[in-house]
Amino acid sequence: MGLPADQLGRDEVQVLHLRTHVKALIMPAMLLLLTAVVSGFLFALLPSTWQPWATWAVLLIMLVVLAIWVIAPFLTWFTTTYTFTNRRIITRSGILVKKGHDLPLARINNVSYRRGPIDQMLGCGTLVMTTAAEQPVTLNDIPDVEKVHVVMTELLFGGEDPIERPVLKDE
Repeated sequence: MGLPADQLGRDEVQVLHLRTHVKALIMPAMLLLLTAVVSGFLFALLPSTWQPWATWAVLLIMLVVLAIWVIAPFLTWFTTTYTFTNRRIITRSGILVKKGHDLPLARINNVSYRRGPIDQMLGCGTLVMTTAAEQPVTLNDIPDVEKVHVVMTELLFGGEDPIERPVLKDE
């Protein structure tokens, strides 16, 4: 899908559009299952003399847990995107308060990536871009980080294919 065309500059081409890796949703999914099991267990154990107040209390606690630790992480994952163009890297995030950051490719000096053991199993990693003026820009949980690293390297340092580049002669 990507960014709308009105958010891209003239002659700017979108190269990649990514979300963070779905590994960010593993713990919320596990908590969703755990909440369902625990609340079902509690509903089965509640004495009938405590009804209906105990049922409402369990439902309220379950909804708070789901809102904070399941729905909010999902919405954060869903609204966080990374777009790589031929001119800049665009990050967008936020549920209620939208945040955006654009990093021009001309300011990036170096691109590297990190992959821990779990990242290697899941096929993701952290992309780190250093600039001369600022702290490194770190993009966490990038899917296929090695491929994204190659694309970034080509955008930054690739230029033209050396075979197709015309040979300049001294005048």
